[in-house]
Amino acid sequence: MTSPVIVALDLEHTLAIDLARRLDPVNCRLKVGSQLFTSAGPKVIEELSILGFEIFLDLKFHDIPNTVAQSVKAAANLGIWMLNVHASGGSIMMNAAKDATAELLEPPLIIGVTMLTSLSEEDVNEIGIQDISNQALSLASLTKKNSLDGVVCSVNEVRRIKELLGKDFITVTPGIRSSDSLKDDQSRVSTARNAIENGSDYIVIGRTITQSDNPMNYLDSIIKEIS
Repeated sequence: MTSPVIVALDLEHTLAIDLARRLDPVNCRLKVGSQLFTSAGPKVIEELSILGFEIFLDLKFHDIPNTVAQSVKAAANLGIWMLNVHASGGSIMMNAAKDATAELLEPPLIIGVTMLTSLSEEDVNEIGIQDISNQALSLASLTKKNSLDGVVCSVNEVRRIKELLGKDFITVTPGIRSSDSLKDDQSRVSTARNAIENGSDYIVIGRTITQSDNPMNYLDSIIKEIS
């Protein structure tokens, strides 16, 4: 079985590469977000790919449709496994993103970001959204309607999304913490086991691995927990 774990390399370039060399591509994929990509540039994708990892490029594209399309095309040409766009960009933008990879022999998966797991109910009320889970479900439905491959969502929405949109619609769950760890700047968190039991296809784990004294042992413990 392919591991559902995605390790978030939200680190400085040298530290990210050093950590990747200590991890096993059999046990995880890697996430490159805006911090690492902005500091290191596209070369970091090549460096990590050479080490054998499949890469989730987490840049959350959200702009006018043409700009998103060109950005997605450029990202796809880096040979990544998966990328994301904000579902709140709407149908035209998501269609443009999907169309941008249509001619590729091996296009990356494209998923829609619903509601960030750092957001609380209070946060979304402040920007005019009344219910965070309902909004996430609505955006997931819009993502599915526009033929994207899945969504980023909290564990709170996974089971309902699978029921409404089908088991093949991918759910990627960030905000994964151990039962005794701090939430940090996340609001809607879950343990790895709980996320998998609720139907998450992939779980994104960052600081609990990257700040561990022994990342390999910690990753192994997560694999055992969810097996």
